[in-house]
Amino acid sequence: MNMSFYIGQSGLRAHSNDLNIAAQNITNANTTGYKTTTADFRELVYNEMDQNINKELADEKKILNGHGVKIENDSLQFSQGVLSMTQFQLDFALASKNCLFAVERNGEVQYTRDGTFDVSVEDDANYLVTSDGAYVLNNQGQKIQVPYEEGTTKIDLDGIKQQIGVFAFENPYGLQRVDGQSFVQTDISGEPQIATDNDYELIQGALERSNTSLAKEMSDVIVIQKAYQFSSKVVQTADEVEDIVNNLRK
Repeated sequence: MNMSFYIGQSGLRAHSNDLNIAAQNITNANTTGYKTTTADFRELVYNEMDQNINKELADEKKILNGHGVKIENDSLQFSQGVLSMTQFQLDFALASKNCLFAVERNGEVQYTRDGTFDVSVEDDANYLVTSDGAYVLNNQGQKIQVPYEEGTTKIDLDGIKQQIGVFAFENPYGLQRVDGQSFVQTDISGEPQIATDNDYELIQGALERSNTSLAKEMSDVIVIQKAYQFSSKVVQTADEVEDIVNNLRK
């Protein structure tokens, strides 16, 4: 079959995935602590154009011809989101690029920039939790207990800020997203390290908004749609050429 067909088909797949990534970013434009994802493209397959010449050239100088495109990575963008003051004592925002809170969700340690915290009142103690009930961890990876004020039933929030664990990764861009706001470590991200006071500022009574730029995402969608249409045209043209060739053989 005409190689143009495969080139166009790979473009359709890649730009369709890119459109999904842009849609996810737009959907989470108002999600607290959300970090934008961008698509990294690369050529899919190579053929050597001139076998004889290429034998005499170093690998980086070989003459190659691309046969399509694919999305190699969907990279996280850890730029700082805008901080929004809420004045609620259990809201926390990190003023830093690469630091995250640690939470325990369904027995798994995850990391997030969403500081929308609350208190879970349980039989044995009260614990600091996220808005969906995951336990917030301290620097030792332990759940944070929230005591009552002595002699009352009022929860004592004094000192909570100092107990919240903040962690940094050598390569935060290598974290794997598990939902809109949470991530898990990978071999690429490296092990979590306790962040130092110089790495971040923890602001109480504030939340970090999504770092998604709606203007950029909408303009990207227009570009992606044009690229998708171009790939579709390549497939259509390749199909028409194949049809002409088949008719000539009759």
